[in-house]
Amino acid sequence: MAENRVVQGRMVTPGKLAELIEDDSVMDAEAIEDADRECPECGGDVLEVGYMPSVTAFVTGYKCQDCEWSEREE
Repeated sequence: MAENRVVQGRMVTPGKLAELIEDDSVMDAEAIEDADRECPECGGDVLEVGYMPSVTAFVTGYKCQDCEWSEREE
């Protein structure tokens, strides 16, 4: 079951969080988890979400809950 989380003051679904990281629509997203790391820009809490930007790709995305910072790992 997808659990929504607050990111930069807005409630987001796993799919929406993946879209924020990818800056594009995604096909599918897994549940949001807490990444065991701090944001390198503001020190805030970082969330992690696995998603498929296309049929053949799977990406792990990271997004700060407090600022614009995000990162993706293919």
